[in-house]
Amino acid sequence: MDTFRNHLEKFIVLEDGEFTEILAFFEYEKVSKKQNLQIADTICKKHYFVISGCLRKFFINDRGVEQTTEFAIENWWITDHIAYERQLLSPFAIQAVESSIVLSIDYHSQEKLLMKHPKIERYFRYIYQRAFAASQMRIKYLYDFSREELYFHFIQNYPEFIQRIPQYLVASFLGFTPEYLSEIRKKSPLISKKKR
Repeated sequence: MDTFRNHLEKFIVLEDGEFTEILAFFEYEKVSKKQNLQIADTICKKHYFVISGCLRKFFINDRGVEQTTEFAIENWWITDHIAYERQLLSPFAIQAVESSIVLSIDYHSQEKLLMKHPKIERYFRYIYQRAFAASQMRIKYLYDFSREELYFHFIQNYPEFIQRIPQYLVASFLGFTPEYLSEIRKKSPLISKKKR
């Protein structure tokens, strides 16, 4: 659990024994590649912190195609925030891209955690501010960049994803077809071949 503790301590100061108390609110889960943690059209019950591995959030669009909206790798959180906080049905699924280890917390446990350890509420405020800022910039890039610029911006700023995530999922996240992404990749001699 050092990964989780080190991450928390980047934002808040933990007293002796406090981390053990905080950790007791979470469940430790090992998930297999392509295992679904959240199934679409069910109540979103959990918030996930990635210890190791990679998760993605996606929905099925009107054409029956999976549209990836978010990835989460080590030290990132993922859930459907609206459905989680209101305990509603979620249109999203959350799936493991790789075999992963996660910490999960349900809504009621999280509320109890925040009441007992107010500094965790401050921690989540920092996390949500960063996530909101990233979301704002992603929207800006969708308007500002051509499709090719969007891809090259992504590989320059998130090289760890390009090495780990299958090309068809990168295409899904960027709103491309896999075929279109292949064409972009062929135009650039700088892009190394990636394992599929």
